[in-house]
Amino acid sequence: MKLQFLVPSRGLFGYRNEFLTDTRGEGILNSVFDGYQPYKGDITMRYTGSLVASEDGETTAYGLYNAQDRGALFIGVATPVYEGMIIGESPKAGDMNVNGCKKKHLTAIRSDGADEALRLVTPKRLSLEEAIEFIADDELIEVTPKNIRLRKAILETTQRLRMQARAKA
Repeated sequence: MKLQFLVPSRGLFGYRNEFLTDTRGEGILNSVFDGYQPYKGDITMRYTGSLVASEDGETTAYGLYNAQDRGALFIGVATPVYEGMIIGESPKAGDMNVNGCKKKHLTAIRSDGADEALRLVTPKRLSLEEAIEFIADDELIEVTPKNIRLRKAILETTQRLRMQARAKA
């Protein structure tokens, strides 16, 4: 089956993954620039939120184990993070602050199963195109030769929450 549509280029950001999921990887998506058109209106981009690092440091298995229950992670263990850096995707709308650097407190008391190995899900590594698809209006992409990182435009948590409260009012 062959389908042809005229779609603005900005409307295709984020659609490739959805298309491959819908066709179970069997579909072929091709796009060709047709020309410039007048602005037709807003396109909603994303219905999920971000998992945002709440403090600076290096991620630990214990901290990421607790964070992975809240959504899909983009980073692994021993990754340097900073406050305001996006470390994952939350299935719920809105941002959620998580502490991926949290360390396990050692106690003198041991019990069966207390020191079991923590099993982490393999992090989802984003390409530049996937990062562009993912970001919201208040998020930025940092591109370096070795990394592609996502971050909030306002890094400090208290300032970011104040700005969100002002925007709602």
